[in-house]
Amino acid sequence: MKLHQNPRPTTYLVTGFGDGYLQIGERQLTRTVVLGPGLLREDWGAGSIDQLDAADFAQLTTLDAQILLLGTGPTQQFPPPSLLRPLIDAGIGVEVMDTLAAARTYNILVAEGRAVAAALILPEPVPSA
Repeated sequence: MKLHQNPRPTTYLVTGFGDGYLQIGERQLTRTVVLGPGLLREDWGAGSIDQLDAADFAQLTTLDAQILLLGTGPTQQFPPPSLLRPLIDAGIGVEVMDTLAAARTYNILVAEGRAVAAALILPEPVPSA
């Protein structure tokens, strides 16, 4: 499904999604990604919220953002509060939602000119038998 065109080509936006992928501009990504002001970081963390650790979240404190949207896969899952502590200590607000909701919200906040980043978890593909 196509979401919309990016009016500012230097800003990364989620332009579409499908079964097991997000489209960022013209690229289809099938792994977890972090988007932020001038940033596209592929393969951040792991393929599920349960596999993330404190070091994964500590990396996010360096983002130039006031808000971090955490997309946790197909369903909303809250990480342990101890993992969010580095972000809270850095003054970064965290909103947790499913990945597609986080992607849509990220695009809206970027369009509003907000200092926002998104860590979007895409579940690792299940190998076919």
